[in-house]
Amino acid sequence: MRRLGILAAAALLAAACAPAPVAEAPRPAEEAAVDRTPAQDAPFRVAVASYSHETCTFCPGPDVDIDDWQRILAGEELLSRGGWIGGFVEMSREYGDVELIGLTSPSGVFGGSSRPWHTEESFDHFIGQMLDDLRAAMPVDGVYLQLHGAAAVRNVPRPEAEIARRFREVVGPEVPIVATFDLHGNMDEEFLRWADGSFVTKRFPHYDTHLQGERAARYLRRVMSGDYRPTTATVKPPILTATVLQWTGMSPLMDVMERARRWEAREPGAYVSVFLGFPWADVPNVGALVQVMTDDDPELAEHIAADIAEYMWRVREDWAHGEFPQPEEAVGEARRAIAAEEAPVVLADYWDRPGDATWTLRELIDQGVERFIFASLSAQPTLDEIWEADLQPGDPFDAEVGGYTGEQAGDPVRIQGTLAWRGEALGYDQVAAIEFGAGNMLMLVPAYQQTRLPEQLRFGPIDPDAYDLFVLKSRVHFRRGFDETGYAPTSIIVDAPGDWFGTLHLDALDYDYAPIERFYPFGSPRGWDEFGIHRGREWPIDR
Repeated sequence: MRRLGILAAAALLAAACAPAPVAEAPRPAEEAAVDRTPAQDAPFRVAVASYSHETCTFCPGPDVDIDDWQRILAGEELLSRGGWIGGFVEMSREYGDVELIGLTSPSGVFGGSSRPWHTEESFDHFIGQMLDDLRAAMPVDGVYLQLHGAAAVRNVPRPEAEIARRFREVVGPEVPIVATFDLHGNMDEEFLRWADGSFVTKRFPHYDTHLQGERAARYLRRVMSGDYRPTTATVKPPILTATVLQWTGMSPLMDVMERARRWEAREPGAYVSVFLGFPWADVPNVGALVQVMTDDDPELAEHIAADIAEYMWRVREDWAHGEFPQPEEAVGEARRAIAAEEAPVVLADYWDRPGDATWTLRELIDQGVERFIFASLSAQPTLDEIWEADLQPGDPFDAEVGGYTGEQAGDPVRIQGTLAWRGEALGYDQVAAIEFGAGNMLMLVPAYQQTRLPEQLRFGPIDPDAYDLFVLKSRVHFRRGFDETGYAPTSIIVDAPGDWFGTLHLDALDYDYAPIERFYPFGSPRGWDEFGIHRGREWPIDR
């Protein structure tokens, strides 16, 4: 197949971000294609493990250590999870000849994606536990990894690829390794040097986690059976965007994902994944990536990967730029929408990753907005005071809240009202609801909380249906329950009054490892400014 400018550019970018040398040479793809049909009546044995976190290296706070993971899962407890793992397990068990082995895995970092770097010690500890379990379970016929793609670990430039490499050292060259990912992952060609397949969500919000788990199970079983010979291709279009611009419910990203699905429909055995990147992880492989797997057809894999990457580049302007109102203007728009009976309204503080910013809260109070629920404000110091004073529902509340993390968070806001509720909710031991003003409710949580669904707010005396306006610390996930369901007729993304981390202004950040100047729209990527539609052999609609 004729190489064009896009592949040359991809090679240049890959060389610029080349990983450090590793102990083993990359495994030829053909080695993964041997016949692994088990002995008569013996099941396929598949190891399952999870290490999933979206890491905001620019966020304040201590590094994520061993004790910051909220749960440790193994065996059936791991296998009974939903999402990607749920889909993988359900499909695997439908075959009736797959035995699943749940390896010890951490789950849920306290503070979610508002937490910074993972320590190398924590990473080694948990991956070491998985590998100890794996060695005890050997031999296995396959490995499934539930990853995220945007983990950031001190002294480990590419954590997900390093996980695959360490698993490869244990299982050897012939056992297939397959993983599922969030589309916000930062990846490059390194992962598929050690693994045989990768399945990434195509929707944001992520409606298809279960589906991608199912697809990974079908793919892995085909490879284990010897019915599929994995050949792969990756192209990394040099585009870096804030996640608020990555909504797949509108063009052009809707069209990018549909283009990937069309290739999968046209070409039997083709699997196409698109990473959009996570810019707040300062890692060398930050940004978008296209991955393709085909059945013993490397030319087709390269062609599809180039086609998707070229298309992403052609439409880059429409998903790399955005302009949103500041808090004062956004609150004014919300008031007009309420007056026009276009409520409830969502105001989304997309940029507030610590979750304690008060800019929008102060503006709502200053403009006299009524019947709003602020869900939620990170306020561990205030929660500690509530519990230490043993305030009970109905007791008066008078305290300054928010603004804990400095200039980006704004000044604390004094709230005078009544403690409406306190207790366990949203996965936290301490949550409080403060009623104040004219029917307003302020939710206080210990750490960053991204509300996706109105039903998450239906606890204690709180009825989300009673409010005209919701303030959510969310970029796109809120659209799942508030926008795309029609629950909230009006959605307004609120920008920050500064170029802080979490905003669109990525060029204002001090990256140490991510080559941001090599990405559009922050630089001029070499070799990507001029090229035509990729052409190789003819690709008929029906092959």
